[in-house]
Amino acid sequence: MSRATWTALALATGSLLAFAGFAWPLLASAVPADAQRAAPFVAMALVPAAIAVVALALDREMHSAKAVALLGVLAAIGAGIRIAGAGVGGIEAVFIVLILAGRAYGARFGFLLGLITIAVSSLLWGGFGPWTPFQMFACAWVAAGAGLLPRIRARVRGGADAASADAALAALSAVKRAGRLEILMLAGYGVAASYLFGLLMNIWFWPFAVGMGTDISYEAGAPLGTNLASFALYSLVSSTLTWDTVRAVTTVVGLALLGPTLLAALRRAKLPAAR
Repeated sequence: MSRATWTALALATGSLLAFAGFAWPLLASAVPADAQRAAPFVAMALVPAAIAVVALALDREMHSAKAVALLGVLAAIGAGIRIAGAGVGGIEAVFIVLILAGRAYGARFGFLLGLITIAVSSLLWGGFGPWTPFQMFACAWVAAGAGLLPRIRARVRGGADAASADAALAALSAVKRAGRLEILMLAGYGVAASYLFGLLMNIWFWPFAVGMGTDISYEAGAPLGTNLASFALYSLVSSTLTWDTVRAVTTVVGLALLGPTLLAALRRAKLPAAR
């Protein structure tokens, strides 16, 4: 197996283990009190996984001066945006940076950018806690997912001669049309990512977020379907209709206004390791 294949396998394995850390309430039986005591240990268990993923992903292709510089600059920008928006309910403008960078430079770059951005912003802002490793992986998946979306190629309509002015205009029109479709696709992805991010960030602390005996409570030993229904209702009333919706709107507006310009600027860097 090639180095790239091993790297992709390592990223997938690390993500799978991290996802198990998120979804542990659905995989293990625990009462809320036990869950609250276990949560910091689950969170800290994700830290070595994050370090291992970063080490494996930073192979010699990602060691180029351009790759390291871009990763550092974009992580600093993302951290600054996240800190500036801290405390404003649901506004996650950092998603705009993560999605555009993941789209421009590929899933692996995006994954690393998501991890590092949250780590840096949490350390600078003083907001490091049991939730931080979960945020790191969730944002890494948001950025990586943008890099895995299908490519949109410009298709020239008509059969004009390649050297003619009509052909040049047709090609330019096709490129603009493809660009608009790409931004539209990224905006749709941003909406889905905003809501999925909210679900992921809810599930790991849901067992002890509410008391026992309510319609949205975690029930130890209950069937999976019962707990999933309770969790869905809890997420709906706690974040989906508020924080997550604001995040989705912010992301869509940002991508619509800034996406074409920023995506073109990022692509002009022509990062060799983008994939």
